Amino acid sequence: MAAKLTPRQKAFAEFYIQLGNATEAAKRAGYSEKTANRIGAENLTKPVIREYVDKVQSEISSSRIADAREVQETLTRILRREETESVVIVCKTRKSSYDKAGKRKTEEKETPEIVQIPAKISDVNKAAELLGKVHGLYTDKVDLSGGVDLRIQVDYGNDQGTSE
Repeated sequence: MAAKLTPRQKAFAEFYIQLGNATEAAKRAGYSEKTANRIGAENLTKPVIREYVDKVQSEISSSRIADAREVQETLTRILRREETESVVIVCKTRKSSYDKAGKRKTEEKETPEIVQIPAKISDVNKAAELLGKVHGLYTDKVDLSGGVDLRIQVDYGNDQGTSE
C-alpha cells in the first residue's frame, strides 16, 4: 500500500471488517449520520481502504481454515490417542441414615461430572483410514501410464487359394 490510511479510514475499515455493513461502520468511525451511507459506499471504492480490508480479511480467513498439514497433524494425534474428548458421566451417591423411630432412610443423589477420555477406537480407525488414503496406502485403481506397442500378426498359412 503506497498511501496510508487516515485514523478515521482505518477505524472505518476495522468496523467494516467486524460488522460487514459500510453505513454502520462509517457511523461508528465518526462520520456524520446524514452522510454515513454515501461515505461508507465511497470508502469501499478507495483502493487504499479496499486493499487494507482485503488483506485483513484474507489473514483472518487463512487463520480460521485448517491447511493440509494441520489436518494431518490432528488425524495423527487422534490415531495415537493423544486427543481427548469430554464426556458427561452421572455419579450416583447414596447416603443412609436412621430416623428417630429407627427406620432406615436412604438418600440418592446424582451429580453430573465431565471427564476426559482418549479417542474412541472407531475414531482411531477412521483417522488411520484417512491418513492411509492421504499417503496412498490403499489403492482401488492401479494407474498404469505409458505407451504400449501392440502389433497383431495374422498368419493365413501357405494356402494361396490354389486348387488341384
